[in-house]
Amino acid sequence: MKRLKSCVLGLSVIILTGCQTTPHLRPAIEDAQAQVLSQPYSYIKQQQKRPVIALVLGSGGARGYAHIGAIQVLEEHGIHPDFIVGTSAGSIVGALYASGKSPEQIKDIALNMKVQDVREITLRKNGFLDGSKVERFINDQIDHLPLQKMKIPLFVVATELKEGKKVVFNYGNTGQAVRASASIPSMFVPTKIHDVEYVDGGLVSPVPVQVARELGADVVIAVDILAQPIHTETSNVWGLFNQNINIMQGRLAEEELKDADVVIQPDLREKAHIFDVKGREMTMQAGIDAAQSKLSEIELAIQSKKNLVQPDQQDFALKTFPAHP
Repeated sequence: MKRLKSCVLGLSVIILTGCQTTPHLRPAIEDAQAQVLSQPYSYIKQQQKRPVIALVLGSGGARGYAHIGAIQVLEEHGIHPDFIVGTSAGSIVGALYASGKSPEQIKDIALNMKVQDVREITLRKNGFLDGSKVERFINDQIDHLPLQKMKIPLFVVATELKEGKKVVFNYGNTGQAVRASASIPSMFVPTKIHDVEYVDGGLVSPVPVQVARELGADVVIAVDILAQPIHTETSNVWGLFNQNINIMQGRLAEEELKDADVVIQPDLREKAHIFDVKGREMTMQAGIDAAQSKLSEIELAIQSKKNLVQPDQQDFALKTFPAHP
């Protein structure tokens, strides 16, 4: 009898312990992956007879707060992207927006975020900041939604370090993909996924317009937050580092932006640089002002592409069902 009571008691403890810990367990999320997609949004033109709209959010460190202001204006005017492509800072804001958060919610997250929430100092040969906190922060904010389950499809651009090639994550661990996309070389330790190291996507595609086009976007609205080098402070080491990034990424961005329908360029100047987390509201306001100045251009771009969708549909119908002589 004593042995039976002991067994029952032991079993009860196991069950109770399991009940206490189970709510804290989350299903494992697969590592971030880049899965090949071929024109995934063609159905929008075929069925809804409207152009596919992409929002492209570029790199730029703390200047990424300007993305929030731009998104706010687009939302207020009923301009909703069919998908989002983000690099570095753009992938951070893009992940929050794609998860279903409103501009106001994203703003609250940004204003209340502390440096220690996303920065973890480490002593390694290949970097002095560990990006694991960035990964955890993003996943916590989006309730651990994987990329393939985002409310708005999200594509995150990173650089494969060894070969220096562009990689576009669209499946699996969102926080991990964002961490890879925002891992500034020599500062952040490269993000390792399946034994492959990834660094900041801005090295190969600071404003990833080309990715949006390859995915089938008819209208590309790009937000470019890279400051013009002439306006960058270079009297200290951080300013010099910032200037190097502006110059290197600026050349690449200039080429990609030629293929965008509308380019929103907030007047940031010295309002914020890559390592500045002060003046956040000012930076957001710069995004608001820039987006508002482009509203008529955006509406015109969407309308002009609408007119092109209809002939395409007619051509398709004619080819499929040719008229009898």
